[in-house]
Amino acid sequence: MTAWDDGAGELDDPALLDRAGALGRVLFTRDDDLLAEATRRQQGGVNFHGVIYAHQLQVSIGVCIRDLEVIAKAGEAEDLMNEIIFLPL
Repeated sequence: MTAWDDGAGELDDPALLDRAGALGRVLFTRDDDLLAEATRRQQGGVNFHGVIYAHQLQVSIGVCIRDLEVIAKAGEAEDLMNEIIFLPL
């Protein structure tokens, strides 16, 4: 599900992470600001349901899809609690 599909496309980054948490979802992003918010939460001990990050210019969509599929098949969303995963793997 995308943030737009959920009606959360206009939320700021903290609210978007909170919304993903309320849904029990890990968030995939290519947004540096969202990565910074997740890092702040890690450092501050604030729980979130995980973020998977890929740089917009350095990781192709194909690589993102491949790596997201590997992550999805390798574990459960709970495994990524308070984690930031960087793509490519």
